[in-house]
Amino acid sequence: MARTTTSTGRSAEPAHRALRTAAGTEALDPLPRELATVMWPELPTLLEEMASEIASAVPEYGKLLNSPYGRTLRLGVQRNLATFVTKVADPAASTAERDEVCRRLGRDEAHQGRSLQCLQTALRIGARVGLRRAKTLAPRHGMPPSLVVSFADAVFSYVDEIEALCREGYLAAKDGTDEERAAERRRLLRLLLAGDAVPHSTVAELAKRVSWPLPDEVTLVALGSGSRLPPGALEEGVLVEPDDPRPHLLLPGPLDASGRAALARALDGCRSAVGLTVPLGDASDSLRWARQALSLAESGVIRGEMPVECEEHLLTLWLLADPPLVEQLARRQLAPLAQLTPAQGDRLVDTLRTWLTTRATATRMAELLHLHPQTVRYRLRTLNRIFRAQLADADQRFATEVALRALHVRGAAGPRSANGAEEPQHGRAATADSGHRDG
Repeated sequence: MARTTTSTGRSAEPAHRALRTAAGTEALDPLPRELATVMWPELPTLLEEMASEIASAVPEYGKLLNSPYGRTLRLGVQRNLATFVTKVADPAASTAERDEVCRRLGRDEAHQGRSLQCLQTALRIGARVGLRRAKTLAPRHGMPPSLVVSFADAVFSYVDEIEALCREGYLAAKDGTDEERAAERRRLLRLLLAGDAVPHSTVAELAKRVSWPLPDEVTLVALGSGSRLPPGALEEGVLVEPDDPRPHLLLPGPLDASGRAALARALDGCRSAVGLTVPLGDASDSLRWARQALSLAESGVIRGEMPVECEEHLLTLWLLADPPLVEQLARRQLAPLAQLTPAQGDRLVDTLRTWLTTRATATRMAELLHLHPQTVRYRLRTLNRIFRAQLADADQRFATEVALRALHVRGAAGPRSANGAEEPQHGRAATADSGHRDG
């Protein structure tokens, strides 16, 4: 078998012979060890040439050449060159330090927010510069063409090895970076919901760090407990808190028709309610209203398809914002009816609510209540006698109407029997306000 001779005059190992390993992959024969003595003196100028061409061809690196990260890149190139030559001189030499340097380069690329393309381009340029130098040196040191071919194969194999190590570090860091970024976005959402309790500078700094432009307005969405959205269902700008016992989303800006349609597709029928669009500092109000609307939908007060739109149920949300207070208001305003039986009270409540909401004549009220006009007139006289001056005072009249509307809206779901079916409501629904949709 032919052997080559280096400029030192010593016999070289056979050049460019591929062997099959047990794993089935191709492994190259080692380069002649004496070649290392030719390569070592070339490394300083080779390093400068590689750095210069990489900086020119990869603008991202050119800008960083004199920065701490640029110096890290130079050290990475230097270590890779030194390890290549060391392995030529001693194929059994350890590559542990080189391996960690490559992984760190990959991690740094991930932390810098770049893809691996820049690093891959730099590796190809380095290989090209190295081969160009080898072609220049070959005639000077009497290297046969077969050795140059072997050298080229070894360089390309080494670059593949380096790229695999960089990719390993990159992917590991990318997974960690994505998790950290998601955690910081969740923290940003919590800070936004804290409102004035958090300095604006703190919010702005975190928003900049996660590349989330602060909008003037936001819309919050409440999700049912245990709701899970598939990955990628929402746009990048949506902040999500999926692990809260009451999951929620924050959407930047208002929702137009197309935005609402896209949100409905993403939510895919899961229990949810869309809050009102509010200034950024009032985000917690939007979420509070959305959660209230979702609770009312789950209890049957608000009906219709998901997601529930707060915009369509403002009156219901206002009337039922504080149920215990509604009870207290109703107890005070309807106290005169306490002396009557429940059946009598229900009949008078229907009549009183119809009169307060319509101010119609007895004849028109009779049509709404499906009663004889004389029956309506009798009830009206009874109401005037029981309530006395309360119905003549504007404020008292308004408070009574609010109490009656709130009770009526809350009762729209109907009481539940033991088997879960709805039972008939007490009294008639005398007004158009059914509690399903305001307006």
